[in-house]
Amino acid sequence: MNSSLATEHGTSLMMIEGGLTAIAIGVAFCWPRICAGYFSRIEKVFGRLARKQSQAVIVVGITAVLLRLAILPLVPVPHPFSPDDFSFLLSGDTFASGRLTNPTPAMWEHFETIHVTMKPTYMSMYFPANGLVLAAGKLLFGHPWFGLLCMTGLMCAAICWMLQGWLPPTWAFLGGMLAVVRLGLFSYWINTYSGAASTSALGGALVLGALPRLMKTVRLRYSVAMALGMILLATSRPYEGMLLCVPVAFVLWRWIFFGSNRPTARTLVRCAVIPLILIVAAGAWMGYYDYRAFGSPLTLPYKIDRAAYAVSPYYVWQSQRPQPVYRHKVMQDFYCRYEVYDVGHIQSRSGFLPQTMIKGARALYFFAGFALLPPLIMCRRVFADRRVRVLLISVLVLTAGMLIEIFLFPHYIAPFTAAFYAIGLQAMRHLRVWKPGGQPVGTALVRLTVTLCFATGALRLCAEPLGARILKSDTIQIWNGAGEFGTARANIESKLEQLSGKQLVIVRYSPSHDPMDEWVYNSPDIDNSKIVWAREMDDSKNLELIHYYKDRKVWLVQPDLQPVGLSSYPLPTTNISPTTDSIGFAKSEMKVQQGG
Repeated sequence: MNSSLATEHGTSLMMIEGGLTAIAIGVAFCWPRICAGYFSRIEKVFGRLARKQSQAVIVVGITAVLLRLAILPLVPVPHPFSPDDFSFLLSGDTFASGRLTNPTPAMWEHFETIHVTMKPTYMSMYFPANGLVLAAGKLLFGHPWFGLLCMTGLMCAAICWMLQGWLPPTWAFLGGMLAVVRLGLFSYWINTYSGAASTSALGGALVLGALPRLMKTVRLRYSVAMALGMILLATSRPYEGMLLCVPVAFVLWRWIFFGSNRPTARTLVRCAVIPLILIVAAGAWMGYYDYRAFGSPLTLPYKIDRAAYAVSPYYVWQSQRPQPVYRHKVMQDFYCRYEVYDVGHIQSRSGFLPQTMIKGARALYFFAGFALLPPLIMCRRVFADRRVRVLLISVLVLTAGMLIEIFLFPHYIAPFTAAFYAIGLQAMRHLRVWKPGGQPVGTALVRLTVTLCFATGALRLCAEPLGARILKSDTIQIWNGAGEFGTARANIESKLEQLSGKQLVIVRYSPSHDPMDEWVYNSPDIDNSKIVWAREMDDSKNLELIHYYKDRKVWLVQPDLQPVGLSSYPLPTTNISPTTDSIGFAKSEMKVQQGG
């Protein structure tokens, strides 16, 4: 999809980071010994903590949680705004209510929404791992986002733990803290409800962290950690998880049968039985979930929803499917324009290479930004480095797998997050000892790069006062989160919640409405909800809806008016007379229009 990288007003955070990176490179070459004593003292302090490896892992995880809580006044709990957000929240609310899925609602045609399956049951089309995380947050802390926060803390801690298996402790600790700043505070992984990214990143870190430990010392806890990681991958991002597990399985196979320190059969059985039981149990549960939600244990999530609505295929050799009959223009726009844009370009001979490079650049910028690009000048040395060879091979397998996929967003490749950090940190290690002309340019560049990462984190907190606004179109490509998107809908919902009685909100989009700005989302139990959100259809369908919810006040919301329009719903006929009360809103929040 296209997206502007410059903000509407002021300078984008991306450009600020790029400018600061250029300055840091210039400083490193001109003054390579800048603040060397100061940096050395800081490194010694953090080095002492890093060598206490268990404590370092705990510190990274707790830091991720506490820092994100500390900045809540400036970066509050996010409002959902995209179809993915609402789909995952439906999954979380369903699990929190003690159910695996929901019956198809009576007026389901008005509630159709992107990435939500309506038949055979009413449920998110996605795999269930992230929904379970959101459900845990709702049950334990009263809000699903706190489940995501805890999972993000575990992800950062697991990245640090994984890195300890591949790199020296100090570098592993640095990688964990960089994950906190780059992913745990401002990325869309923590500031939206989309993607199951932290869950699958945690799974990948457990698998990759257990691998070198198992090969060094065969212990049950490492095999259990690997099994848990595989389960998280299978229930969140199974395709990308498979791409990660294939090279890991090959390495384990070579070690078991040909390694110089290969385990005995007795040791292998002792360490494999419990992990295999866990994997089989998780597979059985997943099959039962598919049966309950989608009608068959062999019908995976995605399949029914994509068959019902989607035109675009997932893989480059597949043809577009025939266009189904859509009941709502916004859904047609999403599936037939928004998605098809990428398909038409990448499946052409002239467009495959440019679109593939765009996919790679999108992923590179999300994980590295500009600040972490300088160490990549050491790529040649990293490719020759035996320490991370297995990780490099796994990334090559990922690359092959992503070349045949049409779509790529950063959360797709989240299972490889820890591998990316390990490779990047190894590049930093090579850069640190680089001395062109005998000057410690590499050391200075590494120090300034790390400093810049933390400085841009602080800059993000001051983004709005400095005029560096965040565009919604950038939120999937950059690491700066979701900003204030979704507040208009949340404000209306909050006001309606304060009214007595139940409410029915009919949403009318303009012909040019952005499909990614979704307003029609409902809880699992629609009929018993305080507020029901519905799509406007033709007059007869609308009257049928209003008659079904005859005990509710009926409102019309027009999200594309500036400001958002809210009024009593103008009936096309006088057969039914719903309540025509109006609500007063501050002009800064929305415009109230009186209907007929």
